[in-house]
Amino acid sequence: MQASVAIQVLPAAENDEELVRIVDEVIDYIKSTGLNYYVGPFETTIEGESYDQLMDIVKECQHVALRAGAPKVAAYVKVVYEPEGEILTIDKKVTKHHQS
Repeated sequence: MQASVAIQVLPAAENDEELVRIVDEVIDYIKSTGLNYYVGPFETTIEGESYDQLMDIVKECQHVALRAGAPKVAAYVKVVYEPEGEILTIDKKVTKHHQS
């Protein structure tokens, strides 16, 4: 892996149920990319070989939230990019902390 992004999508919504529905649609989109991802309570992390591919996914996450009915959306994004090497993967970072 050469790149990783963590994205927290915060759509405007009338209530918590609507907010969760919209975020679930964004997560469904992330799942559909076929990339390795990890859903946490505040953000979703996605890994990939291409920085540009991940940035396109970040952009599309906001479009998905708008198409799902959000009148506006904020997103907080963290990026790790190492074009000539390997990043620490999701598995290396968190697997040891989860019960089987």
